[in-house]
Amino acid sequence: MSFHPYLPKRPAVRRQLKAALQPLERQARQVLHRRPTGVSGRTVVAAAVGLVAGALAVWVAGKARQAEREHPPGGRFVELEGVRLHYTEWGEGPPVVLIHGNAVTSADFEASGLVQALSATHRVIAFDRPGFGHSTRPRDRLWTPAAQAYLLYRALQQLGIDKPMVVGHSMGTLVALALALDHPGAVQRLVLLSGYHYPALRVDALLTTPVALPLVGDVLRYTVSAAGSRLMMNPALKAMFKPQPVPPDFLETLHKEILVRPVQLRANAEDAAFMMPAARSLSERYHELELPVAIVAGVDDAIVDPAAHSERLHQALPQSSYTAVRGVGHMVHHGALAEVVAAVTGEG
Repeated sequence: MSFHPYLPKRPAVRRQLKAALQPLERQARQVLHRRPTGVSGRTVVAAAVGLVAGALAVWVAGKARQAEREHPPGGRFVELEGVRLHYTEWGEGPPVVLIHGNAVTSADFEASGLVQALSATHRVIAFDRPGFGHSTRPRDRLWTPAAQAYLLYRALQQLGIDKPMVVGHSMGTLVALALALDHPGAVQRLVLLSGYHYPALRVDALLTTPVALPLVGDVLRYTVSAAGSRLMMNPALKAMFKPQPVPPDFLETLHKEILVRPVQLRANAEDAAFMMPAARSLSERYHELELPVAIVAGVDDAIVDPAAHSERLHQALPQSSYTAVRGVGHMVHHGALAEVVAAVTGEG
């Protein structure tokens, strides 16, 4: 019996999984050839599948621990509400808070150059949202955008950061909007990059919903989703950066294995599931916003339709500005860094 035909085709992933499964494959072969009388072949196959799943889970857990050892936290932690919230900080001056989107970590803002560009004149604080990067994600609450915004609000208080400019990208825009709406006066200015602002069907939410569920999701994150996330990493990144190429040092900066740990797969899945209901409830309150709002989107965004979200929000907010950048996709802070910096500083 061999499990190798069912392994992923990508060479690096295939080699690692093959090495992890070899001992279990030998055991499964022995079981098949020496099964007791009266034990059906179906039972033996089920046992063999269980062995494979167990081996894969052990491999996934080991890869996660290895990734965390090899790529330790680069910043500091603030502990509150039962969460260890990781953040990095640079520069001096008026404070700017950066809130990343799904599938990445706060290091995305370093990879784009946004941190370096802003820290020359500003105090820049980038948080790993709960479950992403090196921040924990307790299972004692629903991590809606509002819950994440409340955590960041408390963190800003604890760090003594008063009325910062808040920059959100993609899913992070919902957290930024919730922060401004639920805590009036806490934010000086909002900058929303490639945001999802109104309820619209998300295929990724439908596909990842099982991964967010207790028990079933736990099994998936250590088996099927763990392998699938590695196989889909490059196509997903190409879609995010389209029509521009993925920067060659992007995964080197963010560390691929950090992005595919089970805890981050759960955070991705839960956040995708919360996006539509959160956008529905928040969009009913956008008229309450009185602070300046700068909106930036790539015209060629293949992930979130800028006309249905960014442009629509601009039309709903008289005090907002809108910059639509041609030739740029969802990762607008990578492809249009100058325009994003201008939006943050109020020059755009």
